[in-house]
Amino acid sequence: MSDIHAKISNLSLSAQKVRLVIDMVRGKSANEALEILRFVNKRAALPVQKLVASAVANAEENFGVSRDDLIVAKITADEAPTRKWRRFGARGRFKPILRRSSHVSIVLRERGA
Repeated sequence: MSDIHAKISNLSLSAQKVRLVIDMVRGKSANEALEILRFVNKRAALPVQKLVASAVANAEENFGVSRDDLIVAKITADEAPTRKWRRFGARGRFKPILRRSSHVSIVLRERGA
């Protein structure tokens, strides 16, 4: 049986902040991961919860796998392009603002496979 993939591109949160959330669900079962993410008080929790739910839906619809048999085999948050903004400071100085974003990807596997 092949792996089930899902991903988010250009999420407008830094990869560092998203990693705090995804580290909580790595290696857990899919149902347990969704329950954990429901109660995490971080902004990154909602997009990651939607990503896990999407991957579970992919598994059920495309592969006919029960959601009770799925585990989060791999989940990563990588850097995406950074938008650079300008703010001008005192004495004609330049204060750059970096708006970081991230790509999050998940791989679900069937338990025991």
